Amino acid sequence: MAKTIHGWLLGATLLSGIGAQAPVVARQASAPATKQDARARAAAIVAKMTLDEKIALVHGLFPPMAKGKTPNELIPSAGHIDGIPHLGVPLIRESDASLGVANQVEQRKGDVATALPSSLATAATFDPAIARAGGAMIGAEARAKRFTVLLAGGVNLTRDPWNGRNFEYLGEDPLLAGTMAGAHIAGVQSNKIVSTIKHYALNAQETGRTVVDAQIGEAALRMSDLLAFQIAIETGKPGSVMCAYNKVNGDWACENAHLLTDVLKRDWGYRGWVMSDWGAVHSTAKAANAGLDQESGQELDHAIYFADALKADIAAGRVPMARLDDMVTRYLTGLIETGAYDAPATVAQPIPYDAHAEVAQRAAEAGIVLLKNEGGLLPLTRTAKRVVLIGGRADVGVLSGGGSSQVRSVGGAPVEIPLTSGAASSFARVTWHASSPLLAIRAAMPQAQVSWIDGRDPAAAAAAARTADVAIIFATQWTTEAQDVADLSLPDQQDALIAAVAAAQPKTIAVMETGGPVLMPWLSAVPAVVQAWYPGQRGGPAIANILTGRVNPSGRLPITFPARAAQAPRPAPVGLDRLTAAEAQAAADPGHASDHQLASFPIEYSEGADVGYRWYEKTRATPLFPFGHGLSYTSFAYRNPVVKGGAKLSISFEVVNTGRVAGADVPQMYVSRDGASAPMRLAAFRRVTLKPGESARVTLVAEPRILADYDPTLPGWRVTGGRYRVALAHDARDRALVSTATVTAATMKP
Repeated sequence: MAKTIHGWLLGATLLSGIGAQAPVVARQASAPATKQDARARAAAIVAKMTLDEKIALVHGLFPPMAKGKTPNELIPSAGHIDGIPHLGVPLIRESDASLGVANQVEQRKGDVATALPSSLATAATFDPAIARAGGAMIGAEARAKRFTVLLAGGVNLTRDPWNGRNFEYLGEDPLLAGTMAGAHIAGVQSNKIVSTIKHYALNAQETGRTVVDAQIGEAALRMSDLLAFQIAIETGKPGSVMCAYNKVNGDWACENAHLLTDVLKRDWGYRGWVMSDWGAVHSTAKAANAGLDQESGQELDHAIYFADALKADIAAGRVPMARLDDMVTRYLTGLIETGAYDAPATVAQPIPYDAHAEVAQRAAEAGIVLLKNEGGLLPLTRTAKRVVLIGGRADVGVLSGGGSSQVRSVGGAPVEIPLTSGAASSFARVTWHASSPLLAIRAAMPQAQVSWIDGRDPAAAAAAARTADVAIIFATQWTTEAQDVADLSLPDQQDALIAAVAAAQPKTIAVMETGGPVLMPWLSAVPAVVQAWYPGQRGGPAIANILTGRVNPSGRLPITFPARAAQAPRPAPVGLDRLTAAEAQAAADPGHASDHQLASFPIEYSEGADVGYRWYEKTRATPLFPFGHGLSYTSFAYRNPVVKGGAKLSISFEVVNTGRVAGADVPQMYVSRDGASAPMRLAAFRRVTLKPGESARVTLVAEPRILADYDPTLPGWRVTGGRYRVALAHDARDRALVSTATVTAATMKP
């Protein structure tokens, strides 16, 4: 979702909202209805409605621009749909987003929330339980703040490393992304509120997102981005799906009949409702008949399509009454199945922020990835007496990504710096959560003198590093919704700073707070590199615990780090050279896009289903760090693997902690048909925690659709019978343990 980062919001009249200590856990209510009961019950309610009552439920307000349009209280937030009291239909309030209950530009004065680390950090845990716990926590806070729909569940695959919104998503692999998103959604909805899944589909870039036409073949789409959505919907059962801004194969995503009706509702049997992204609707009859069920944030569209215009199209027969009934029935079904209908979030509740902060910190610690540790420099030992921290505003906090997911976190006022350049400069602010790595490292290393300098002068930084025992550089790259980064280099001459410090101090550690992959031209000179992502409101202590060994790093990369930008399927961001400054502003601000006649332009995803690590294997390119990579302060061995084929492909083996400290490992199973040219695919994974010397027997069973290819002529999934290669691996390039087994031919429904 996109709206609250736009420029007009800064000047909007903001209505009074709830206080910082308002609202946590939902009150107990009866269990959600079964699927059959929910649909039947929803249809019975719809049968009692007038035409005007039905119409009222298929378009929603955007509160900052909706003053006077409802007799009910407007909480400044993402969305508002009035209820129908005499029929028991509840009023619905919607909030962003996946990382916490957003309050981007402090629409609600004084209101704070717990900020999770970026979704990439959660994906790096390879642990659905951590994703679910984070979802349950932010869902509880959303309900406590009287929100019934949380616009969470971002699952768009990373196709380009410079996508400004990569940090909000779950990486490049459909199995990992779908599994983690499903767990996160289930956690949110455990509070009897709705989580969306978004942005359906192929919203793979931010620059020009409202004018891009994403083009890809049916089989490739089903085996990549749509498979991530399918797995997440099956496991998380979101009450709503949010369609995207972009076009897909010629049609806008929010009026794309193939995506919304053929795939989502027919093939997958999805029962909830499809809401639009804010400002993503382009028509009335076409959108409704294609499968869009609700227009969100109507004030941001060029016109209000699903109010009087929809009523007129129904009267004229351009939209059947049965389609309107289905739109409303789906909306109510999503509310009933999640429990939101019978347990509306009407009363603010206190929030146990301290307990919730622990959830955020555990996620950050489990998702931090140790990329390099030459000579065992980490963890920091008690022999280090002088430690200098350099750059990254490590004195005040940890960086946060920008856009509609921005959370005003608990624990102190955030540090905010307005942007001075770029398409988002008129309305965006770079934000640091007030969680100082400097203070946290001082607390973790009381025996050491720990200092900080800003790093603006590389010579001064090198001089300070030379006199210390250890230098820790905090490198930052801010990314945001609405625009992609121009390149993969660290901004503000940070590469030169790191090189200067590493030349002066052989014991240099780089801590990376970035929205995704960056190039590291200095890597050979820096013995230790820690990928901290955007680590959330407890990022300072999480980083300190990893650096000092209080927590053993266990994160694994959910995204490939290229050695050169040219290794990616597209060697540069698409659209930066095609949009004028005015067009870029309009593309970032759908609410004002009507001021500019923007022509869509195509992007052909020639890599097809070979996204991320599959592309690198296909092109025989060696990345800087592969998907699945991550080091530990201990070591693990895989022993006695046994592969079984037949109707299911599995591998059983022992994982042994062969080191001296407890730690967590993530065994990964990659598969491909023997003799085929297609790259290997991640088919299963498991996070395993072991004490020193401890072992565990693990069985990984391949997801059948990863073994299969999608065949549009069936239509459905086809597993070709025969020999398959199975790699038991530490990362996507590891081929030390490869076995084969014979798999039985099979077909599966779409």
